[in-house]
Amino acid sequence: MKSLIGDLDMARVTQLGYVGLGVSNVEEWEHFATDLLGLESNGVDADGNLSFRMDENSHRFIIQPTGKDDLEFVGWQVTDEQALREMAEQLQQAGIEVADGTDEENKSRRVEGMIKFEDPDGTATEIFYGPPISFDRPFNSPRAIGFVTGEQGLGHVVLHVEDLDRTVKFYRDVLGMKISDFIRNLAFFHCNPRHHSLALIEAKVPKKLNHFMIQTQTMNDVGTTYDMVLDQGLPLTRGLGRHTNDHMTSFYMQTPSGFNVEYGWGARTVDDATWQVQRHEKGSIWGHRNVTPVSAK
Repeated sequence: MKSLIGDLDMARVTQLGYVGLGVSNVEEWEHFATDLLGLESNGVDADGNLSFRMDENSHRFIIQPTGKDDLEFVGWQVTDEQALREMAEQLQQAGIEVADGTDEENKSRRVEGMIKFEDPDGTATEIFYGPPISFDRPFNSPRAIGFVTGEQGLGHVVLHVEDLDRTVKFYRDVLGMKISDFIRNLAFFHCNPRHHSLALIEAKVPKKLNHFMIQTQTMNDVGTTYDMVLDQGLPLTRGLGRHTNDHMTSFYMQTPSGFNVEYGWGARTVDDATWQVQRHEKGSIWGHRNVTPVSAK
């Protein structure tokens, strides 16, 4: 894999734009995502896919009835068409097979253009530009919750990988992400002020997705959601706590597909002019105690 690290002119992804999830029960996901997480549903499209909003973007999550109960694809945004073409060249130089999105795929993702490929662990990855923004259609959470997005993207994803060093080099040297820090066998990456939009954990497990995270604008939104999980007897996997690296106060709960979602508030941001990479001994300053075991589907 050819390294482009240190090349200031290399194309770089700018944010985590959308996530595609393959699920067994679309109706259960609609209830979970709206009534509990506070996302806005776009309803089911002609292909049977369900999508959700969390800001002015047309969608941030696409739910497909594939039955996998795992990650289907990850969508990373770049600034424009030129950056997309430069990214395609970087991938090809690194020996990655790249395909352009078809007109039908671009329409389905609601983007101006995209390329698609697999990362070193076989994760279906899309890079796109030109998502539709609807300022005339304000985000309307069924729970009156607001999320931290904008230039920071939808949040973060944590992926299982077989060879951490290999995959770290790919996301750093080819996609242009920057390392934020490390915790044991995890590596954290940023591509904007959000502390991490991506984390990789070395683990030989069948599923690709460990969890995704969404960040609320107030701690009260985290607290009231935490109460709902407890009151309804939903599968809480890690109790409230505060992370060492991003300082996020959050908890973890199991989704209808078995993987986790982290629901948090208050993360610090990264300033590349002063940021220094560190290796943390622990994942949490306090809390995040295991509550119930995860029974992955």
